[in-house]
Amino acid sequence: MKIQTILATKGANILTVRANQTLKEAVVLLAKHKIGALIVVDEAGKLAGILSERDVIREAAQRDDALARPVSEVMTKAVVTGTPQDDLRSVMQTMTERRFRHMPIMDGGQLAGIISIGDVVKAQLDEYEGEIESLRT
Repeated sequence: MKIQTILATKGANILTVRANQTLKEAVVLLAKHKIGALIVVDEAGKLAGILSERDVIREAAQRDDALARPVSEVMTKAVVTGTPQDDLRSVMQTMTERRFRHMPIMDGGQLAGIISIGDVVKAQLDEYEGEIESLRT
């Protein structure tokens, strides 16, 4: 199975935050949309980083003024990305080994979506269920 299958089901709704916005603004978006990560984009709309709940918690544990800080100082800058053509199992292995839960998906240099480890696990389970049903038939 390919990542494009997940994106086709999930959709390509991508919530972003700018690097110069405050962490408070980003946290409001995370809470409002009940998500665990935001893609950080620069002024041109290009991928600049990713901000996860883990990034926020780490910063809050170290600084009393964490929510006033710009996203650029808290975000993960070394972002591992995938493509719609990537194999589901290789993406799952990468996310597990590198210990992150959200991966931006790029297609031709443009953001195509974002997937979570939950999306990957669900797709894997759906694939297994389809194989089991085929074997039963």
